Order: sequence, then structure tokens, then C-alpha cells
Amino acid sequence: MKIFISNLLLALLAFAWIPMDVEADQGLDYYLDAFYEQSNEASQILKDIENDLKNGSREKVCSRQSKAAKLGLLANKSLIKAFELNGTEPPIEAITASQKKWRYLLNQCKN
Repeated sequence: MKIFISNLLLALLAFAWIPMDVEADQGLDYYLDAFYEQSNEASQILKDIENDLKNGSREKVCSRQSKAAKLGLLANKSLIKAFELNGTEPPIEAITASQKKWRYLLNQCKN
């Protein structure tokens, strides 16, 4: 029994020290997850602003709009990186149009 337990402990320790192979998709998944998370958060901020404006509140509209725009721009960068890691061409026209919209929202509060 002692031999079994010592062998089990040795096996567990060996697995802890052996470096695990990282799948190539892990980087791709990271950037895709970042894209979805950032774009969803940006969209939610804009929906909240819209609801607040409908209810007559203009509290922190510019700061929240700027935050949403910055998140949207970061989301685009994450998407571009994901396409690069995948070895495919990103949809440049769609990304450029998206970036223009986010920059417009960002610049609205600077004026």
C-alpha cells in the first residue's frame, strides 16, 4: 500500500513539473474572447446610455460614451489579431467602418 501511495505521489508530482503543450488555438481563442467581451461591454454601455437619455438623465454620458468607444476600438484590435493568428485576411472594410463609428463616438465628447 505504501508503494502504491508513493508511486501515486510521484506520478502527480511528475505531471505538475512536466510542461504541458499549449494548443495553437489558445492565442486565437484569447483574442476572439477579448473581441466578444469588449464589443459586448461597449454595446451594453451604449444601450444603458440610450435608456438613460430616454428617461431624461444625462449623467456621465460623455465619460461612458468614451469608455464604450475605447472598448470598441480595442475589440477591433483584438479581432484583427485573431485573424492574423488564424492566418486569414480580416474583413478590412467592415473593421474600418466600425473603427470610424467608434472614433466618431469618441470624438463627440471631445468637442
